[in-house]
Amino acid sequence: MPPGKIIALDVGDARIGVAACDPLRLTVRPLHTLRRRNRRADFDALAKIYAEEEAVLIVCGLPCNMDGSKGPQARKVRNWAARFSRALRNIRGAEVPLVFWDERLSSFDADQWIAAQGSHPAGQDAVAAAVILRSYLDVQRSGQ
Repeated sequence: MPPGKIIALDVGDARIGVAACDPLRLTVRPLHTLRRRNRRADFDALAKIYAEEEAVLIVCGLPCNMDGSKGPQARKVRNWAARFSRALRNIRGAEVPLVFWDERLSSFDADQWIAAQGSHPAGQDAVAAAVILRSYLDVQRSGQ
């Protein structure tokens, strides 16, 4: 994978949390919480963030059950991500790498972070996306 920024998405039914890391992948920051409107508006907003951040990869949180199995919400997120990936390819004119990452307990960890740090202007969903991205980067760094 080429070096550069990564954005992470915490996709929910009503909102999408967005976070990014720096180009060296050392720090992670919550960016935005998008209120979902319709597919086109959501995809356009996310494509704009992807371009502004000059990202090279998208990590999409995958809501797994506590036993690791994938339920209906995971299927819904996978279908949404497939549509988003196609839309982003059409907008950018090139394939954009997208990986799924287990987001179990990311909302709990986001609540813990907010309790310790205070509220974040980007919102809880963006903090959850930052938790997902931090988890992804930690595992990549450890070589697992």
